[in-house]
Amino acid sequence: MLSLIEEILDDNQAIDVVSIDLEGKTAIADSMVVASGRSSRHVGAMADHLLDRLRKSGVKGVSVEGQKHCDWVLVDAGDVVVHLFRPEVRDFYKLEKLWGDAAAPHRDRISQAAI
Repeated sequence: MLSLIEEILDDNQAIDVVSIDLEGKTAIADSMVVASGRSSRHVGAMADHLLDRLRKSGVKGVSVEGQKHCDWVLVDAGDVVVHLFRPEVRDFYKLEKLWGDAAAPHRDRISQAAI
């Protein structure tokens, strides 16, 4: 499911997508994805597309928080939790720093896996 989410975010031109491996660190999910949109409208559109594609792919029980203002939208897809931010809000909360070395840009991770 992580690769599907990363693909959807890439298709929607998400900015600075970071995937964080949570296995062994918490029971809330196996992975966390953090990404930015250019504006509240972009964040909202990414969340809508993400929800639509996950549901069409058969993912059940997907929930969402924060779509009213679209400054920070959380999509809980069970095994993967996705945080979509406006850049200023993301910079304020710095979720990647909370999780330390577990955070790595997904493109770098993919490039290293291909080697």
